[in-house]
Amino acid sequence: MSKRYAAAVCAAIGLLAGGLRAPAVAADAAAQAQACDACHGGDGLPISATIPIIWGQQSSYLYKELHDFHSGDRKSPIMAPLVHDISLDDLRTLANYFAAKAWPTSNTAPAGRVAGPSSGDATPPPAEIADKIEMCKACHQPNFTGGDPGPRLAGLSAEYLASQMHAFADGTRTNNLDMPGFMRALTVSDREAIAKYLSGL
Repeated sequence: MSKRYAAAVCAAIGLLAGGLRAPAVAADAAAQAQACDACHGGDGLPISATIPIIWGQQSSYLYKELHDFHSGDRKSPIMAPLVHDISLDDLRTLANYFAAKAWPTSNTAPAGRVAGPSSGDATPPPAEIADKIEMCKACHQPNFTGGDPGPRLAGLSAEYLASQMHAFADGTRTNNLDMPGFMRALTVSDREAIAKYLSGL
C-alpha cells in the first residue's frame, strides 16, 4: 500500500469516526461523503487506478456493494471497517448521493489521474474478444454504461476491472451468483483484454 493510499485510508477512518455514525439525512450527504473522497476523490477521480470511480455509478449497484461490505458478503480490509457501523439507510443515502453526480471524464482529469470516457459511446471491441464480451451486454447495457441490474463498466480503470474479474474467477469475490461462472469461462488474457477495452470507452 502506498504512503498516499495509507494516509487517505487513515483520513477516511478519522472522518467516519467523527461524524458518519450519527443518523443521516439527505442534507448531510455531502459532509458524510468526505470520508469517501479520501480515496475515491473529491472531484470524482480516484487517487489510484486500483480504486473504482463512484461518481455517476448506478445507485442500486453502489448500495448493493456498500450493503455487502457492511454484511461481510464482500470482503475488504479497507471498506468493511469503514461501513460496519453505518446504518443501511445512511448507506443508501450515500449511494444516491454519488449516483446523482456526473461521471468524471478525460476532459476534466488532471495529468496522471484516473478518469472515465467523455461520451460512453462504445467502439467495436477487438476481434479476439468480440464474441466473449457479448454476454456482458445483457446486464451492463450495449455501451457498458450500466443500468439495473449491472453497474457501469465503461471508463473504469483497466487495473480495477481486471482485478475484480480475476477475483470473481478465483473465488476471492463471491457477492454475485452469476459473475464467477462467467469469469471462469474466460482465460486470464481474455479478462485483461476485456478490461483494457472497457477502460478505453
